[in-house]
Amino acid sequence: MIGVRTIRRMVSLLSRPLSTSQIRHGSRIPKSSPPLVSLDLPDEWSSNFAHSDSPPPSPKCTDNATARIIDGNSEAEQIRSSIAVEVSRMKESIGKVPGLAVVLVGKRQDSLAYVRKKIMACHEVGFRFSLAELPESCTEEEVCDALSNYNKDASIHGILVQLPLPQHFDEGKILNVLSLEKDVDGFHPLNIGNLAIQGREPLFIPCTPKGCIELLLRSDVEIVGKRAVVIGRSNIVGLPTFLLLQRHHATVSIVHAYSENPEMITREADILVAAAGVPNLVRGSWLKPGAVVLDVGINPIEDPESENGYRLIGDVCFEEAVKIASKITPVPGGVGPMTVAMLLQNTLEAAKRALHFT
Repeated sequence: MIGVRTIRRMVSLLSRPLSTSQIRHGSRIPKSSPPLVSLDLPDEWSSNFAHSDSPPPSPKCTDNATARIIDGNSEAEQIRSSIAVEVSRMKESIGKVPGLAVVLVGKRQDSLAYVRKKIMACHEVGFRFSLAELPESCTEEEVCDALSNYNKDASIHGILVQLPLPQHFDEGKILNVLSLEKDVDGFHPLNIGNLAIQGREPLFIPCTPKGCIELLLRSDVEIVGKRAVVIGRSNIVGLPTFLLLQRHHATVSIVHAYSENPEMITREADILVAAAGVPNLVRGSWLKPGAVVLDVGINPIEDPESENGYRLIGDVCFEEAVKIASKITPVPGGVGPMTVAMLLQNTLEAAKRALHFT
């Protein structure tokens, strides 16, 4: 594990200007800062933030205080119902329906479960669904070919690559093949870039961040001017959530595996989005009393009493947080259903745009 001091030393050495003698002897004059990719390091949360069995004391709150549960299942059901109405109207008017395609590489159990949910959701709202299943031993070219075929298929309006891909794949190269107009996951560099720039409108907003904001708005949570903290900086959730909260005029910070005193930062948050992928990372002591907590984490842990031998828990210690927060999403049944609902919404928008349907 590379420590924070080591990273700072690396940056300092890489960005230090050459001496006059070095320049005189033909050394290349460096840029003012090192290449950004050279600074990239994995966020190894579990080794940095292991909790002891006894949790730290939580902030004081009113007696018997219990946060309001933000019901993602209920909100997602309402969204799916409105989408089904639009699909029915489209079918009656022009004889066509939205089409969603998924490219799945390998047989990760969590990925298979997510794909099954997407199939069920598409069937419920009346979408056409297509699945390209490829073995983990396939080549990048085969994955790109599957994407190219869907790019050309006029009956498919939204395409996504089920992430994560096996480690030996160049994720960026593969996602770049995806047609911008069909990038309903919102991960194309142009979509992320337009999300980051004021005055620009991305064609699609990534589904989980979009679902988080939708839950806040539907729960009457004020975002403008509030202090928000996002835990985790992944390209899939953390980074776009940070950008989207900024676009909604929150004052936003990101906490990651190299942050010093993360609990001090999170205790300032009026809105906390936990997306680190570490079970029970966020304890009650990390929370500001009255904060709104969105738990994006979906972590399977062994449970012999469960039907499947495991159960899902979030990144937030729910039993502690529910006594401190004013509103909180459960796991499961919080952000997860909204992610699928936003995928359907993005696909509907893509179909309307492609078919010139209003």
